[in-house]
Amino acid sequence: MAENRPLWWIAAVVGGLLAGLALPPLGWPPLLWLALVPLWALGPRAAALWGAAAVLISHRWLLWLHPLDWVGVPLPLSLPLCLGLLLAIASLGGVLVGLWRWIVQRLGAERLGTVLLASALWGLAEVLLAKGPLFWIGLGSAALPGDRALAGLAQLVGGGGLAALQLLLGWGLWRLVAAWRLQRGDFGRRLVIWLLAVLVLHGLGWQRLLVSERFEAREPQPQRSLLVLQPAIPTRRKFDADQQIRLLQLLERALAQAQRLGSDALLLPEGALPLGQTLMAPAPVELLSGGFRLEDEQLRSALLAFPPGAMEPTAALDKHRLVPLGEWIPGSALIRWTGLSAVGGLTPGSPSRLLRRPDGALAVAICYELADGQALAAAVRSGAQWLLASANLDPYPAQLQRQFSALAQLRAIETARWLVSSANTGPSQVVDASGRVRHRLAAGRAATLRVSVQPRRNLTGYARWGEAPLALLGAAGIVVSWRFRVRQS
Repeated sequence: MAENRPLWWIAAVVGGLLAGLALPPLGWPPLLWLALVPLWALGPRAAALWGAAAVLISHRWLLWLHPLDWVGVPLPLSLPLCLGLLLAIASLGGVLVGLWRWIVQRLGAERLGTVLLASALWGLAEVLLAKGPLFWIGLGSAALPGDRALAGLAQLVGGGGLAALQLLLGWGLWRLVAAWRLQRGDFGRRLVIWLLAVLVLHGLGWQRLLVSERFEAREPQPQRSLLVLQPAIPTRRKFDADQQIRLLQLLERALAQAQRLGSDALLLPEGALPLGQTLMAPAPVELLSGGFRLEDEQLRSALLAFPPGAMEPTAALDKHRLVPLGEWIPGSALIRWTGLSAVGGLTPGSPSRLLRRPDGALAVAICYELADGQALAAAVRSGAQWLLASANLDPYPAQLQRQFSALAQLRAIETARWLVSSANTGPSQVVDASGRVRHRLAAGRAATLRVSVQPRRNLTGYARWGEAPLALLGAAGIVVSWRFRVRQS
């Protein structure tokens, strides 16, 4: 295939649409490998179309922000604004993918050194973008929930490494298609090598998951009993007086239930408690709740920790990665801005995701901080024994909740830590250290979920080494390319 052939753009758009569908909630890698064939085969213009189409499909949940009249946006402007946001993000994705493919074209897409270097660059880019305001989900998450065996490799290489592996397998499939079209005699040998690579990668992934499970069985730690409260209060009505009263009633009943069940802590989702909210009575158990606080007259979204016997929080971990427009815009310190969020403009906190507490440290992801696996791995390296994801995904559809769940599975596998998700309307669930969802509440309903987590202290390869495997892959690509040029000269 080449861009000078008729209808090349159709192959690019179809490939991008398939890639978007292959990401969670479907999470089916073979479909992604097929979708990557036109990305490798065509040039930068086609790659830009591919990237834009993939983002349009995978991020279509942004349209569920409409209507925005509850935050002061006139109804006639609401849908155009949401559509414009989706198109802007898709365009940015297209530009980044097109730029990446331009680099590939300059180096030679058919060369092994190029594919090693380019795959490493893509994986590292996903890791870096996850620390910024616009990235949510990429190729690194495509293995879940459909292929937990392949996702097991995240224990060694993380989400960025999984993205690089997907690109390598897609490149191998492209070379297979090229050999078949040209009727080359080595097609059979290439097919066997590609299939062996797929089998070996899956076998290694399963092996990592089995090792994790055996470690837990061999060295069990005392379990922590937790109660998750899913209040299911619509965000558009969150600050109505009747809903505030309802939340306090749900909280009071949940605290009593947690005490009755002997739970160690009660968990509430992101933004559950308003600024300055205190408890009606001393907490009978530890309460970990999303809420808001002031730090040097700056408003921050945070996870608030109420120890047993307290009515006010004694510790907090502030949200670092803020939602663009909803919580933060560039230059907000220079102009007066309250954002689209009903809580007003927020200030980011420390990038560390580690919350130290008497009952053991934990790593906390608030909302879409769950996309940043490197930050959670750093917290685990510093002593976090389990993971907590606190979110409010209302009014988004089930698609976003399932993407969130897939990312929760990936983060649990990367760090070999149990993960508890506490969300306003869902997904409220518990994921074990090998990425299996053990229990989950029905979405959109007010309920409580009793879970047990196994604190762990062992470190995975990814928690120890971070992105070092990706860097080595890129270095290998540079060496191979250099040796190729030396032989040519």
